[in-house]
Amino acid sequence: MSYSQLDRPVQFLKGVGPKRAEAFVRMGILTARDLLYHVPRRYDDASTVTPIGRLDIGMDATAVGRVRSKGVIPTRRGLRIFQAVLEDDSGMITAAWPGQPWLDRKLREGDVLLVTGPVKFFHGRQIQPREVTVVARASEAEAEGGVEAEQRGRIYVTYPASEELPQWVLRSVFERNLDALLGWADDDEYLGREGLARRGLPSLSQALTRLHRPERIQQAEEGRRRLAFDELFFLQLVQAQARRRATELEPGIAHVRTNELIRPLHEALPFALTGAQTRALREIYADMTAPARMNRLLQGDVGSGKTVVALFAMLLAAEGGHQSALMAPTEILAEQHARRMRELLGPVGVEIALVTGSMTAPARRAALEGLASGATKLVVGTHALIQEGIAFRSLGLVVVDEQHRFGVRQRMALLERKDVRPDVLVMSATPIPRSLALALYGDLDLSVLDELPPGRTPVETQLCRRDDRKRIYELVRREVEAGRQAYVVYPLVAESEKVDLLAATDEFERLRDDVFAGRRVGLLHGQLATADKDRVMRAFVAGEIDVLVTTTVIEVGIDVANASVMLVEHAERFGLAQLHQLRGRVGRGKDKGYCILVADAGDAAYERLDTFRKTTDGFEVAKADLRIRGQGDLFGSQQHGTDPVLRFADLLTDEDLLVEAQREARALIAADPELVNAEHVRVLAQLTGRYRERLEMYGVG
Repeated sequence: MSYSQLDRPVQFLKGVGPKRAEAFVRMGILTARDLLYHVPRRYDDASTVTPIGRLDIGMDATAVGRVRSKGVIPTRRGLRIFQAVLEDDSGMITAAWPGQPWLDRKLREGDVLLVTGPVKFFHGRQIQPREVTVVARASEAEAEGGVEAEQRGRIYVTYPASEELPQWVLRSVFERNLDALLGWADDDEYLGREGLARRGLPSLSQALTRLHRPERIQQAEEGRRRLAFDELFFLQLVQAQARRRATELEPGIAHVRTNELIRPLHEALPFALTGAQTRALREIYADMTAPARMNRLLQGDVGSGKTVVALFAMLLAAEGGHQSALMAPTEILAEQHARRMRELLGPVGVEIALVTGSMTAPARRAALEGLASGATKLVVGTHALIQEGIAFRSLGLVVVDEQHRFGVRQRMALLERKDVRPDVLVMSATPIPRSLALALYGDLDLSVLDELPPGRTPVETQLCRRDDRKRIYELVRREVEAGRQAYVVYPLVAESEKVDLLAATDEFERLRDDVFAGRRVGLLHGQLATADKDRVMRAFVAGEIDVLVTTTVIEVGIDVANASVMLVEHAERFGLAQLHQLRGRVGRGKDKGYCILVADAGDAAYERLDTFRKTTDGFEVAKADLRIRGQGDLFGSQQHGTDPVLRFADLLTDEDLLVEAQREARALIAADPELVNAEHVRVLAQLTGRYRERLEMYGVG
C-alpha cells in the first residue's frame, strides 16, 4: 500500500510534538488520519444560543460570552472555585467552576467562551457549566469585533476531549492543521465523480470540511452521511467477500426438486403456511436448486414457523438423494426439534434420526452407521454432528438453530469440511431490525418470517410495581391450580453486595417454603452442572415441576406448551429483546399466556418497559431496543472482536445507505473479486489497511 500523508504520526503535526502526542495516542489518535476523523460530537448554532440577559434561574442553557473578569474564590471548607463574569450585548452573568482553580491559568480576560449548564441562584444568577469551549482567544475576539460579531452565522463545534487534551488545545491543533489534513483527504477518496453524483454524496474532503467547519447544521449531517456510507460500504465489502467465499469458490449442490416428499408434507400439514413462510421457502428453494451454495439466514419471531420451513428445505435435499443435519445448541432443543418434526413427518412416512451425547452406545453406533451409509436422510443433534469422526454419505444441507449462540468464526467453520460442501441455513428467533441484520449478517442472504400463524392468542403483558406482588402471586397460584406451569425469572443467581437485587437461589427457598408451599418448585440457573440443568429442565418439560425459579438460562428455545405465566423480577435490568424472548416461552399451547414484569425503577426505565408492554411484535420491540440501548450493545452479540462499532452510521436512520452499500459492495465483488483492477486500488488499500481485523475474522484475504 502506498504511503499517504494521512499516515504520518500525529506528533509531527503542527502544535503537537512528542509529549502532547502521547496524550493524543491515549485518545486513540495515532496518525494524521485519526485526527482528521476525530470529528465534533456536538454542534451549537449561534442563532439558538440564549442571550445572557435572558438566562433565567432553572434553565439548562447554552450561552456565549466574553470574559470580563475572573479569579479564584476560596471557601471556608477549603474548596477553591474558579469564577468568571461573562458578558454579551444583552447583559452579564457569573460562571462558576467549583474545584477547578486551574482554569484560571487556561482562560484569559477577553476570551469568548461557549458554556452549557444549569442556571442557579447564588448571590444572583449563576451558570455552572458542565462544558466550556474557548471559541476565540482575547486577541481574536477583539479583532473580529466582539461577541456579537463572533456569533453571527457561526456554528460552534465541540470535539470529544480529555483532561489532557481540553477543547481549546484540540481547537488550536485543528486550526493549525485542518487545511492540510483536508487536502490530504483526497488520498483516501475511492469514489469517482460519477459515483458520488449517483449516490448524492459529497467528496471525502467536502464531507470532512462540512463536519469540521459547517456553515449550517445541515452541512454537518451531509458530511456525516458520507462517512456513514463509507463505514457501511467497507463493512459490506468484507462480508461480500466472505459471502463469495462461502457460496461460489467451492462448487455447491444443485438440488433437484421432485415434490416426491414436499407435496405429501404440504397435503398432510394440519395448517396452512403463512404468506411469509411461502415467501421464505421460495427464496430457499431458489438457492438450493442453483449451482452456488446457499448461505441464508432465516429470521423470525417466536412461533413464526421456522422449524416447518427448515423441514421443507431438508426434504428438498432428501428428494435429490442428499442428507440434512439440523444443529441445536442444547440436547433438549435438539430433542424438541426431533419430536416436532416426527409429528409432522408421521403421515409422510419419513424417518428422522436424533444424535445426542446422552445416547446409549448401541443407539449412537446405529445412528452413525445410518449417516455413513446414507440410509438416514434427516438427522437432528447438537454441533457435534459436524465434528471430526461423524461421517455422512452425502451431506447436502446444514441447518443451524438459534444461530446467535454460535460465534461468527464457528458459523464460518461449518463450511471448512473437506469432504462435504453443504448448503447452510441458519435460523434465529431473536428478531432484530432489518438494518441491523444486514449490518451484522451481510455475508448471508436474508429471509424474514414477519407473520405469526392465525389463531395464536397474544400473551397478556402486565407491568407492576413491587407492592403488587401479592396479587401477582395469586395469579400464579390460580394458574398452577388449574394445572398449568409458571416461570419466575431473576437477574442474578445469588445475592450480591454490590447491587440490591433479588436473586434466584435465595428467593427459591422463600417461594418453595412460603409463597407456593405445597407446590412443586424447581431451581435452574447457569452455575448448575450441565447434568443438573438438564435434569431440572426435563422435569419441567414433563410437567413434574409447577413453578420453575430460574435466570435467563431459559431465555431461548425451550417449548413447554403447558407454561402460561412468565414472572420477571427486576424487569428494568433486562433489555427489551431479552424480555421478548422470555415472553415467548409462555402462551405456546391452547391456554392464555401472561408475562408479568415487576419493576422498581425510575420514570425513564418504567416508560421503556411500558413501550414493551404495548406491543407483542418482536421486530417493533427490537427497534425500540436498538433506539434505547444503542447499536454498540447489539453489535457486541456478534462476537466480532475488538474493532469498534460504527462511529458515523446510525442503523435506525441510515437503512437506505446500508441497502445501497450492500448492493454496491456485492456488485463490486462480483465484477472484481480480488479488487485487482486499477480503478479499485484505493478501495483495496483502505480495505486491507483499515479493516484487517474483519477480514481475518471472516477468513478472507
